[in-house]
Amino acid sequence: MTGASARLSVNGPRLIADLETLAQIGRGPGGGLDRTSFSAADSEARAWLLRRCAEAGLRVHTDGIGNFVMSPDYDAETAGRPAVWSGSHIDTVPNGGDFDGSLGVLAALECLRRIQEERPTLDRPVRAIMFTDEEGNYAHLFGSSALARGFSRAELEALTGRDGDRFVDTFSAAGGDLDAAANTKLNPAMLHATVELHIEQGPFLEQLGHDIGVVTGIVALGGGVVSFLGRADHAGTTPMDRRQNALTAAGALLVALPEVAANVSANAVVTSGIVTVEPGSANVVPGAARVTVDFREAETHLVSALEAGIVAAAQDIALRYGVQAEFDFETTIPPVLLDNGIQTVIAAAATARGLSHSALPSGAGHDSQNMAQLAPTGMIFVPSIDGRSHCPEEKTAWSDVENGANVLLDTLLNLARD
Repeated sequence: MTGASARLSVNGPRLIADLETLAQIGRGPGGGLDRTSFSAADSEARAWLLRRCAEAGLRVHTDGIGNFVMSPDYDAETAGRPAVWSGSHIDTVPNGGDFDGSLGVLAALECLRRIQEERPTLDRPVRAIMFTDEEGNYAHLFGSSALARGFSRAELEALTGRDGDRFVDTFSAAGGDLDAAANTKLNPAMLHATVELHIEQGPFLEQLGHDIGVVTGIVALGGGVVSFLGRADHAGTTPMDRRQNALTAAGALLVALPEVAANVSANAVVTSGIVTVEPGSANVVPGAARVTVDFREAETHLVSALEAGIVAAAQDIALRYGVQAEFDFETTIPPVLLDNGIQTVIAAAATARGLSHSALPSGAGHDSQNMAQLAPTGMIFVPSIDGRSHCPEEKTAWSDVENGANVLLDTLLNLARD
């Protein structure tokens, strides 16, 4: 089965051209990409992707939250059977890189094009998917979370983005329907398996000199906002010992976060990349400060311990500085062990193409950890140069791009045959 699928390969130059073209959409002043979901740049990238699908003769279904599901046009005989899905996302973090997410979407698109062109005999359909807002502007792994667990209308109405915009306003302005967004949960019976190709975003494959990573599991992911509420006062007339400075408390929490992580485990990580201040004036003592936190560990109970540690630290700091602390945490996305059978298929595909491979876990969150709640799921990593990601310096060699796409194609064809 692997030998038969290895005779079909991706069109490497076409895939590379797609990656280069998409990387021009949303280029920001810092040199990286700024394609926040539902932004103008994101809308432009989505329109470009739809054109590429139309040129290839692929059908596209857009669900209520804005996920794209792409299909070949010749699979009528297998259309009613559970499908094999592959994909990722095209939204980016602020000042992000060219490959994170985009590789997985465009490689899946290229696999569909090759299936459309060569029409191999399959026992079940193959689909490609582009997930909405994987980077969590509104919620962690937003599009796949909507498929796996769903969001109520009330939950959607409560969401705000990293710039303070309300999801319902931005979504409606982009043509979204809130009622449809609240009815996006996917029936697992539609899926046979899912596979995601992604850059490693770390240094291990490059250090080992290996071509392919066979991903064994993905860490648990938690996050939310810690708010300190003090009192706004005049910066010149309020004595230092009379202040209830919310930003000073927020600063103390930032300093405390490394110790919170260390107290849980050697592998635990806690990060804050967003702090907002009110009223935000140089001559006003800050009355409110909100710290967005991201925390991860491989075990669910340790993520719960991280959340508890953040709460305890913030409450102690609030008492020390005479302010109040409030907490708004998202539902923790649990860790997953990826499917052993699919790992075997990926490893066999790499070996058949003469590529070296390693088994390794993912320290980054991915839509695959949501999809693994619905169907057997696997992930393929390719090396990241210098381990860099979520920055303009994010790079992967074109040879590794083509290698990963070919292993993905072999894996999808294998899974689509009984």
